[in-house]
Amino acid sequence: MKTTYNENIPGIRTGFLSSISLAVITLITFGLAITAVPKSGPLCVRNCIEYPYLDSLAFYPGDYYWMYFAILQLVIWLIFMISLHFISPAEMKIFSFTGISFALISSVVLFADYFIQFSVVPVSLMKGETDGIAMITQYNDHGIFIAMEELGYLMMSISFLFMAFVFSRDNALERWLRWIFIIPSVLTIISLIYFSIKFGAGRSYRFEIAVISINWLAMVAGSILSGVCFNRQLKKAIT
Repeated sequence: MKTTYNENIPGIRTGFLSSISLAVITLITFGLAITAVPKSGPLCVRNCIEYPYLDSLAFYPGDYYWMYFAILQLVIWLIFMISLHFISPAEMKIFSFTGISFALISSVVLFADYFIQFSVVPVSLMKGETDGIAMITQYNDHGIFIAMEELGYLMMSISFLFMAFVFSRDNALERWLRWIFIIPSVLTIISLIYFSIKFGAGRSYRFEIAVISINWLAMVAGSILSGVCFNRQLKKAIT
């Protein structure tokens, strides 16, 4: 990205710090999410929870920790995306702004999904207020929680696709970044088509797992390489 370095030092520095932070928090979130193995649905192998999922309180708070980190991850990701927008060349800001727009949609959907999950479901079960819990709990493999995650991470993939175009083709590092940001959208669409054809409306959380893994892996790789890119620009800016 060709930038006026002296004018963009705050954006470059913010981009560098958010890149490193994003890589770290995503790895932590990924690790915690993996420990919350499915307790219901097609991938559950033992001690599975059945409808209406009232026994899920036994897994609180362990299965909810990763959501707290996921919310922090989304905050850092938005800062990261905004940093990319502010140092983008003027002729590419239409793409970076569109990328941020889809990132905001993704974040709002996922913020609401995760916050409702750990703020509403456990306390409702504790108080015996179980009406409607089956529809919103994360343990329902075709419930609202899974659907909102699918929507949120679909929007994330689209945001990556538009942000990819702010990176130059003339620089090897930025060419890698373009592909790292493009690939998630392609794999997400392929995954959605595959699971929808193979399983139809009963695809359960198979696509959800795939799209989260795709986006988080891209987020780690993209933030690390972006950190290198921001660091190089910062060195040029302060010389």
